[in-house]
This record gives sequence, C-alpha cells and structure tokens, in this order.
Amino acid sequence: MDTESTYSGYSYYSGRSRGSHRHGERSRDHHKSRSKDGSRSEKSVTINAPPAEPLLGDSSVLGEEVQDDNWGETTTAVTGTSEHSLSQEDIVRITKDLEDSVGLDCRRYFSLTLAVVLGLLVFLTPLAFLALPHLLWPDKLLVCGTACEGLFISVAFKLLILLLAVWALFFRAPRAGLPRVFVFRALLAVLVLLFVVSYWLFYGVRILDSQDENYQGIVQYAVSLVDALLFIHYLAIVLLELRQLQPAFSVCVTRSTDGETRHYNLGQLSIQRAALAIIENYYRDFSVHNPALLTASKSRAAKHLAGLKVYNVDGPGNNAATGLAHSQSRAMIAAAARRRDTNHNELYYEEAEHERRVRKRKARLVVAVEEAFTHIKRMQEEEQKKAPGDVMDPREAAQAIFPSMARSLQKYLRTTRQQHCHSMESIQQHLAFCITNNMTPKAFLESYLNPGPTLQYGRERWLARQWTLVSEASVTSGLKEGAIFLLKCIDFSLVVTTKRIPYIQLSEEFIDPKSHKFVLRLQSETSV
Repeated sequence: MDTESTYSGYSYYSGRSRGSHRHGERSRDHHKSRSKDGSRSEKSVTINAPPAEPLLGDSSVLGEEVQDDNWGETTTAVTGTSEHSLSQEDIVRITKDLEDSVGLDCRRYFSLTLAVVLGLLVFLTPLAFLALPHLLWPDKLLVCGTACEGLFISVAFKLLILLLAVWALFFRAPRAGLPRVFVFRALLAVLVLLFVVSYWLFYGVRILDSQDENYQGIVQYAVSLVDALLFIHYLAIVLLELRQLQPAFSVCVTRSTDGETRHYNLGQLSIQRAALAIIENYYRDFSVHNPALLTASKSRAAKHLAGLKVYNVDGPGNNAATGLAHSQSRAMIAAAARRRDTNHNELYYEEAEHERRVRKRKARLVVAVEEAFTHIKRMQEEEQKKAPGDVMDPREAAQAIFPSMARSLQKYLRTTRQQHCHSMESIQQHLAFCITNNMTPKAFLESYLNPGPTLQYGRERWLARQWTLVSEASVTSGLKEGAIFLLKCIDFSLVVTTKRIPYIQLSEEFIDPKSHKFVLRLQSETSV
C-alpha cells in the first residue's frame, strides 16, 4: 500500500479558508464604516468550481508538491470567500471582451457580404453586356454569325473556370480572425472594382448611348472583360499564395513560462499573418502548457524567499539595547546565510525524490495496464465462443477493465501534474479506441507517459483560446530583420524574434578526374 502522501491539499486550503473567515468576522466592524465611504469597492463574485470527478481530483491544488491519494475520503468543504473570485474590474474586462468578440463577428460577416456582392457584380457584368442590346434595341442589331456564336461558348467556359478558381482561392473557411485587414486582398478587391466600373463607363458611353449595331463587337468586348478578370485572378494567386512560399526569415519562438523554443522559416508575410502561422505551428509542435510543473513547492519557495530584515526600533539612545540588537541581528543573518547555502542540496534531494516517485508509480501503472489488456484478450477469446448477440462492444469492454487501472493511473497523473489534462471520460474513450484498433498497452500509455502537443488534448484547452498580438510596428507591415513581437495568451506569451536568412554564395571547384588515377607496381620476385 502506498503511504508516501502525508496530507490533503484540500484540507490545507480549508484550514486557511476557515482562518481567513474568522479573521474577516473580527475585522468586519472595523471596515464597515470604510466600505460605506466612496472608497474602492471590495465586492467579489465567488465562482464555485464544478464538482471534481472521482478519478482525477481538482486542478485547484496544482501547486501542492505532496497530495493525499485518498483525497475523496479526506476532502474538507471550503467555506467563506473563495480565492478564485472576480472583482468588478474583472467583470468589466470580461464584458469588454464579449463586446469585442461581437464586433469581430460583425466585421467578419460584413467582409463576407462585401465579397459576395463584389463577386456577383463581376460575374453578372459580362452577362449584362451580352443581354442589354437584345433588351434595348433588338431591331437594330446585326445578325450574329458563326464566329460570334463561337464566342458565346468561349465566354461560358471562361466564366465557369473563373467561378471555380474564385471559389477555390477566396471562399474558404477562415482559419482565424485577424486584427487588421489583409492588405493584398483589399488591394485586389479595389482593383477589381475599379476595373469593372471602368468597363461599365466605357460600355455606357460607346455602346449604350450610340446603340451600337455590331453585336459581334459587343461580344468581343465581353470576352475581353472575362480575359482580364482571369489575369487578375492569376495576379491574386501570385500575391496571396506564391509570394510567401520562398523562405526569407527565420523566426525564433520562445514560450515565456518554461523557455521552450522552436525555430521556423517564413516567407514574405505581414506581422499578423506571421503570427497566425506561428500559432498554428505552436499547437502542433510545442508540448502542452502545464502551469503545475512550473510551480515550486510551498516549503521550498518559503525557504528560498526567507529573508530577514532587522530594524532598531529603540533608536540610537539605548546603547545596551542597541548592542544586544546588533549581536542578535548578526546571528540571525549568519543563520539565514547558512540556510541559503544548503538550498541547492535540498533542491537536489527533492528532485531526486520526485523522480523516484515518478518511476515507482510509472512501473505500477505499466503493470496494471498490461494486466488489464491481458484480461481483454481473455475476454475476446471467450466472446468468440458466444452467440453474436452476447458480444461486448469496445466501449463496454473499456468500462469493464478501467477500474483495474484507474487507481494507478490516478496516482501517476497526480505525481506528474497531468490530472487536469485528462478527464475520466477522455481516458475511457482513448481506451475504447485502443481496444477497437487492437493496440498494445504501450500504445495506450504513450499519451500519458510522454506529454504531447496541445492538439492531442481536449478541445477546451485550445478551441476558445484568444491570442493578443503586441507589436511596436504596424501589424500589416512585413517582417523585417530584428523585428520582435509578442503573442499573449491567458497563461503565458510567445516571444518571437525575426532574423533574415543570409545570402548564401556557393562556389565551384573543379577536380580533374585524371588526378585520382594511380599506378600500382608489383615486384616480380616475391618470397614463398
């Protein structure tokens, strides 16, 4: 039986909460008059955490180095004001964030509406050029010959190709909401609008006013418009897709909390689009952010931060008291210095003890999982002999064997501070997935023994996460040598530094193939 845990993290917080509650009752009368004056409001809204699952515990005790394994039996209810509370300033900030999100949605739909209107204008303009003469002066038009009718087929297929190309390039699901407008896309939209308007002006002055009788010339005019639109679409492909493919900059991305670093090569991108590419690579390459691993134990932190400040409150007049105070202060400072000198030893032994506990619980977990999978194989062999209606599906099999490994997995996740990353439901789903695909115990444990990237975990850890781009330069400007910007999140930030890929000069050195030839001369007389 594992007896390494000494006390409950919940009990620790409960005792402190009760102490603070009693202190609040004693000082309530003292602060009652101050709260009625117009001073800063101290109201808070208590946010009650949802009830913890009986497998993994609560994430509010992530900072505890030692936790009780039997937390379900030793949990003490927390009363009074919760530490996780929101002030009125936080409520105002949350309200502002909601308003900003509503503004982003309105801007996104407004941009989509403009794009749809511009697209309809582009595709209906050639058809209008061909239809208006038949509607306004049909009697004056000359007969359209064979060449004119062939141009109809050309216009139809070119419009179909343009429609598919525009749909493939522009009408794609947005990957993210950027803070500023994409400059190249806006310039292309303005160019198309000016181009179509100029064609309409020329059409109105030279064709509608004069009621031109040469219908073949009108058809050729519409064909030239469609050809120009195809060339503009080719320009859009070059500016939006091909221009950024050539690597031009090397960016260094560092996470501010633990210093994990990755390097990426990017092309000619604006700062906001480079930030989007970095965030997408972050979810794929960086390990999941676990604040619990960064929190030092309370005992070690208290020892490291223990500093002694000695003040002479009696003043310089009392010589005897002054001498005694000086002697006591020197002794206390010397004791504090000796404690600081031994901090590295304490840290070394704490880390060694933690590694020993991790290895011990890992071994127990591996054995428990292997036994559970062995039991699954026996169950599969027995089910093959049963009737088809009595066969157990993978979900039921996972629920049947999960209790045998639940305790070992629970202890290991708590020791490695991963209990908030895996819920009981997600573990059972992963177990059912492994059973369905006939995976080994090692494949099942890989997700828990080696923390993976953020996308490996639940959608609640990355789906609704909002990032803030902080940059001294304009976010629509391109990347430059030495550019630095930050990507801030709730728990951490990514610091991005930019370096231009250097120009590489290659030289060629010719080696004559005859220089490698040699002659091997053997003596005719050899010893036998």
